[in-house]
Amino acid sequence: MTNVQSLEYWTALKEQITMEGRAFINGQLVDAQSRDTFDCISPIDNGLLCKVASCDDVDANIAVSAARAAFNSGEWSNKAPAERKKVLQAFADLIEANAEELALLETLDMGKPINDSFNVDVNATLRALRWTAEATDKIYDEIAPTPHNELGMVTREAVGVVAAIVPWNFPMIMATWKYAPALAMGNSVILKPSEKSPLTAIKLAQLAKEAGIPDGVFNVLPGFGHTVGKALALHMDVDTLVFTGSTGVAKQLMVFAGQSNMKRVWTEAGGKSPNVVFADAPDLDAAAEAAASAICFNQGEVCTAGSRLLVEDSIADAFMEKVRAAVKNWKPGNPLDPETNVGAIVDETQLERVLGYIEKGQSQGAKLTVGGSKVAPVSGGMYVEPTVFENVDSTMAIAEEEIFGPVLSVIRFKDEEQALKIANDSVYGLAAAVWTSNLSRAHRFAKGLKAGSVWVNQYDGGDMTAPFGGYKQSGNGRDKSLHAFDKYSEIKATWIKL
Repeated sequence: MTNVQSLEYWTALKEQITMEGRAFINGQLVDAQSRDTFDCISPIDNGLLCKVASCDDVDANIAVSAARAAFNSGEWSNKAPAERKKVLQAFADLIEANAEELALLETLDMGKPINDSFNVDVNATLRALRWTAEATDKIYDEIAPTPHNELGMVTREAVGVVAAIVPWNFPMIMATWKYAPALAMGNSVILKPSEKSPLTAIKLAQLAKEAGIPDGVFNVLPGFGHTVGKALALHMDVDTLVFTGSTGVAKQLMVFAGQSNMKRVWTEAGGKSPNVVFADAPDLDAAAEAAASAICFNQGEVCTAGSRLLVEDSIADAFMEKVRAAVKNWKPGNPLDPETNVGAIVDETQLERVLGYIEKGQSQGAKLTVGGSKVAPVSGGMYVEPTVFENVDSTMAIAEEEIFGPVLSVIRFKDEEQALKIANDSVYGLAAAVWTSNLSRAHRFAKGLKAGSVWVNQYDGGDMTAPFGGYKQSGNGRDKSLHAFDKYSEIKATWIKL
């Protein structure tokens, strides 16, 4: 997928598509039982896209009952893995056939550039679903080593009803990382998209039904975290809850699980990822470009954003000239223009949060060297310039707290020991990168980093074959790879006396 047309094309397509805001429960598009709705506002221009069903505990009860009934019926849960695989592959084919509409909905809903929605988000969604579908009939159970007169079997069974609460920064990708392995294992799924970005989730549910996923197996409940999200987290008949979002919400969901039925809770939470550049980096130009991309891509609204750039003293002055020049190539523009590489911040609340941190960085003594201002490439929209702060101390708020915007904090270090100490000086541990030509240092430093993903001489590497998740307060559990299947499985030991 590379042909992303033109601004005029996408603007015209916007007028042709239907934006569906109803929930999807038991195979049907339905209003919330309360008939309550909320406005779905585009951050591109602050315009109203549509009204969206505001689901609550009543809707959660209906969806969970439908999901449980579907699971108990065995229509999906007892289907042969090879048959589930075929349906999931058909689902992926339908996503590809509807790629333009899905990309446009993603851009309109949360403000990312259409080129990214089309070539990154849709493609990554397809890769995740197709890879997981193909793995469905490749997951083997085990036979334990036993005496000759006994048989020990280790088998995986679907957990039952899975509730997935996903964020607004990569709505389709994050949802697919959850529902794909859950469905592959035979579970029923209730997807709760962010209230900031519900539109692609609803479209995906419609495509899932068209592909042959039975009614009740894939449900979507739009609404707010404190209403329908909380209801799912507290529900006594939800077996597993998976979540990607902030650390604060992740902690609360774990509390809700303890207050209810001790459902398994798997979280991927915040990050403040260090990107460490040593003087012996193999290509400082590439490192500078990567440093800019690591904080500017997706407007910095990325859990793994390289928001802390650690630079060795001896090259800091020269290297930062390269970084500043690279960041200036990332410019906010109309997200519907394929030439745009920085879109809109998701909403006014998040924009004010980002601007607040920029103000805080200046007040705490950091040196603002690039950007820092609200801009208006589209009237009424939510845009901010990519921003670079230098002379940052690790104790400053911009170095400690997740901003979720295009704000880079640059910290200098003297040697490897100090660099590792600074890199690990965080409550988070989601991702990290190190740039060096020294093979021993690369291995040594990577091993010392307390992070779930470590990249060497690149930023944001890996694919569906590698697990994704964090250390410390960046969460537990892993998305992607075969490791993801364990989150949606009960592991049973059956011991037979012969």
